[in-house]
Amino acid sequence: MNIMGIVLAAVIVGGTGIIIGFFLGIAGEKLKVEVDPREEAITGVLPGNNCGGCGYAGCSGLAAAIVKGEAEVGGCPVGGAPVAEKVGAIMGVEAGAAVRQVAFVKCAGTCDKAKKDYEYYGEEDCQMLAFVPNGGPKSCNFGCLGFGSCVKACPFDAIHVVDGVAVVDKEACKACGKCIKACPKNLIELVPYDAKHKVQCVSKNKGKDVMAACSVGCIGCKLCEKNCPAGAVTVEDNIAHIDQSKCTGCGVCAQKCPKKIITVE
Repeated sequence: MNIMGIVLAAVIVGGTGIIIGFFLGIAGEKLKVEVDPREEAITGVLPGNNCGGCGYAGCSGLAAAIVKGEAEVGGCPVGGAPVAEKVGAIMGVEAGAAVRQVAFVKCAGTCDKAKKDYEYYGEEDCQMLAFVPNGGPKSCNFGCLGFGSCVKACPFDAIHVVDGVAVVDKEACKACGKCIKACPKNLIELVPYDAKHKVQCVSKNKGKDVMAACSVGCIGCKLCEKNCPAGAVTVEDNIAHIDQSKCTGCGVCAQKCPKKIITVE
């Protein structure tokens, strides 16, 4: 190939590139999606964990939803009140009083309190135990399996298995909700950070069956319900429930509980 052929090929390739670039530039301008500057500002003040605890696909997804009016300015569980205030300022609205929440594991059936039907030596993952006899080795079919699916799901290292039961570190918990989704027994819920009393059991079995499986399970005796002066405790399906919006923290329910299954903080 002579020198003129090389130059001609270079000119053709270069010219083609310039033409394509020109049309791509025009197309980019015509087709670009305008982003509300508030969306970018909100994304900038959000924590950036992209944990999905808000129910959206990452922080940018939440920011877009807030701007569209589809989510509250306090929609980020990780950022809490400080971030809600900043987002509210960007949106020009009051953030309102945000109640800090933390995850709580509704089980007290530690190794010395919960009985076992057999010894398990398989895959240590709570999700996998749905395929083993009786849903796991513990006699209580409602209790914590203790193999840490919630621990693996937590992006903040706020939950650990201690003596066979998952325990939440209130100070580290950001209430993202990932542990709740990971628990196959539906044992974890969000409660107010300042909640004084919580029921550490979800067994719906009758008292006799509960005592046969765990020494600290709720037996549905209703002593907590009958003695609560605020009417915050109810017993349904043999298990006590505390309405945190009504609870005054008086501690009567915990004092009357014969199984000492209601926390005192």
